[in-house]
Amino acid sequence: MSELNASQMSDAEVRQSLDELLGHFNCRVHQPGDAPLFTPDPQSSMIPLHWKWSDLSPLLERIGGNLKLEAKGNRRTLRLTNPGLPYGTTPTFWGSIQVILPGEVATAHRHAASALRFIMKGHGAFTTVDGEEYPMNEGDFVITPAMTWHDHTHRGDEPMIWLDVLDISLVRAMHATFFEGFTTDLQTVSDYPRRSLQQFGSGIMRPLRPQVHNQINPLLVYPAKRALEALSGAAELPPDPYCDTQLEYQNPITGGTALPTIGTRLQRLRPNSRCLPQRHTGSVLNYVMQGNGTTVVNGESFEWGPGDFIAIPPWAWYEHANTTQNAATLFQVNDIPALQALGLYRDEFAAV
Repeated sequence: MSELNASQMSDAEVRQSLDELLGHFNCRVHQPGDAPLFTPDPQSSMIPLHWKWSDLSPLLERIGGNLKLEAKGNRRTLRLTNPGLPYGTTPTFWGSIQVILPGEVATAHRHAASALRFIMKGHGAFTTVDGEEYPMNEGDFVITPAMTWHDHTHRGDEPMIWLDVLDISLVRAMHATFFEGFTTDLQTVSDYPRRSLQQFGSGIMRPLRPQVHNQINPLLVYPAKRALEALSGAAELPPDPYCDTQLEYQNPITGGTALPTIGTRLQRLRPNSRCLPQRHTGSVLNYVMQGNGTTVVNGESFEWGPGDFIAIPPWAWYEHANTTQNAATLFQVNDIPALQALGLYRDEFAAV
């Protein structure tokens, strides 16, 4: 292109004319039709979404009756997909509901993605993580930190259902995916199969010279009874205007979140309570353990009940309300720890 011709063209035309030349060298300049790299505030393609238990329950029965759980094969999971995203429930993690039938074994493996289980229904299953074995009962919260061996066996007599969450979307975006199958279906259980719970499970005491199996979080299980007792005690205090009562599962060594990239919380909404609006960077998935209420996300209202899920996009205004005479309890998963670690966390709260 001559200097004369270039001077007679608009900047947009010059940019377009350069596109093919630069492409030969694997380079490019910003083109008029390109989306902006910077926006005044976060713009997420994730949409608010509500999954109702009345819809999920028959789907889970169907996959439980039709899909096999085979050795070395895929887990039997119902993935909660967000149509605004190419992959996952939120931009950083994927929530799935796993079904395991009596007598079945989910064989041992490990991966770079951090994972958690929150037991929705049933009892009789056991999880083994790096040699430690724990029963999984309704309301229990179990973690499998990155690259820890884990397998599950169901020794009960009724199907079990739990929520699986993995930060696989984040790991894939970082091009850091690793996966490895174990040499046998089940790993050997340690001579001290409850070591981490015995050392750190009190919540108020810790050993002076602990023996830990991984450097992420030595505590692998958070029993429902202890967590709900803590939440009920906190609910006797004055409510927070934005969340009523909310407690976070913590790492007993660092005092930080249970997993470095995934935040996990329990929330109690008292009868006839209403939270003020808030928004923050980072996405959220709520699971309704008990009660009924309403969540408003950017003006869109979702009426929820037991077993439902509500996904909230980053930087969306949201608020919860419980207008019934009974308390409601929510289990929340978010990616706030990842945002905080990267220096990208921001929040805003409506005026009290």
